[in-house]
Amino acid sequence: MLNKPSATWPQKPLSEVVDLNPRLDKSAYRDDLEVSFVPMAAVEAGSGRMEVSQTKHFGAVKKGYTPFKEGDVLFAKITPCMENGKMAVVPKLINDIGFGSTEFHVLRPHDVIDPRYVYYFVSAQGFRREAAHHMTGAVGQKRVPQSFLEEASIPVPLLEDQQRIVAEIEKQFSRLDEAVVSLKRTKANLKRYKAAVLKAAVEGKLTEEWRKQHPDVEPASELLEGILAERRAKWSGRGKYTEAARPDPNNIGPAPSSWAWASLEQLCSRFVDSAHRTPHYGETGVPALGPRDVVGGKLNVKDARRVNDTEYAIQTARHVPQAGDIVYSRELSLGWGAVIPPAARVCLSQGMCLFRPQEGVDPRYFMIVLNGPLGRHQAELAATGSAHPHINLGDIKKYSVPLPPSAEQEQIVAEVERRLSVIAELEATVEANLTRAERLRQSILSEAFSGRLVTGAKSGRRQLKEELPLAAESPAEYRTSR
Repeated sequence: MLNKPSATWPQKPLSEVVDLNPRLDKSAYRDDLEVSFVPMAAVEAGSGRMEVSQTKHFGAVKKGYTPFKEGDVLFAKITPCMENGKMAVVPKLINDIGFGSTEFHVLRPHDVIDPRYVYYFVSAQGFRREAAHHMTGAVGQKRVPQSFLEEASIPVPLLEDQQRIVAEIEKQFSRLDEAVVSLKRTKANLKRYKAAVLKAAVEGKLTEEWRKQHPDVEPASELLEGILAERRAKWSGRGKYTEAARPDPNNIGPAPSSWAWASLEQLCSRFVDSAHRTPHYGETGVPALGPRDVVGGKLNVKDARRVNDTEYAIQTARHVPQAGDIVYSRELSLGWGAVIPPAARVCLSQGMCLFRPQEGVDPRYFMIVLNGPLGRHQAELAATGSAHPHINLGDIKKYSVPLPPSAEQEQIVAEVERRLSVIAELEATVEANLTRAERLRQSILSEAFSGRLVTGAKSGRRQLKEELPLAAESPAEYRTSR
């Protein structure tokens, strides 16, 4: 039990319990002394962890950097580091002295103040929100002024009570962290399972039983020959007809005997690049799809940038995207594709290409190939450029595609969609629980500084089981045979 209830804890300005940005007597140190160096990136957002293994000589950092000592609390003053929770208690340092970014405020607790108590207080989301309201400076360079910290009020129980509060916070955080680790492990398992489903789909493993029940289905080799014959017959371009690129033999793997291998170009009646100009965007108008709008294989028309009718006409001079066409990212988020839905009026922005599957090839099956391990691997191999990676249109045309018979494509799509819908539901539940975990973390801090945590909290394990049911059990193992 705490020695005093929270109602009688004295409320004091932070400046009365910590020294803010204390000065360092630099004459006490040699220039060749090795000291710890902590850039902003070395402080992990939201966790209180910081890396202090990097070192520099005192002479190199004594000017232009912020000094601190073991037991100090670092508080990132600049946006968005402060809002993200880049705060930490300084651990043991090389030669007991460290320097870091000038974007840190340093809080040095007085003898009767536990540094961890101060850390948990200033890192709480409510405190950070209040600090954000008091930021000054230009957009993108806003900072928390020292005056805000000096005047901020903190409840100050006795030292032994501070230590009890900190111990209870850390006990409950430890249990919460175990739950979060479990949730993240489940999330990673779901990601692996999804990749395994897509891989099994293009290897024919998901439809093995279906093939046994339908042995007389026309083989894909005949479908491919019909597609190529139709391409030749419909050729109306200039000069002699040129056969489409053949699939890259290096990317041909196992497939059922009734399947065929083809290149992406062989299976598409149209293959075009986006206009080589940056559109003039506006607040309203027609969605102009760019690489960021197809990340993960999901078409995000709602958040796409917009162009007016004049720009739309320019961007669609060579091609008007139609329902069933596939848009594919060649730059930035490389190698993601999405299908244009019915009745969608869109155009392409830079870094995109479009292709139109031939009759007999299901666009949804193309998505399984392109957005699965096989397509992602080929995109990685085809990517060029280090500063601005991109994929050339000619290399995309050569992608190798395992082609099932048309009827089997429908079965594959149905089976994949069924399994991915289950994964999507589980992923949504995991994300909701991760969000709930952060709310619970903030609730623990709120209880701590109101005096209710030590005397009135439920047991951490019981509370976690109620709040995060998926984290109470070990994550299931997922198999493609599920």
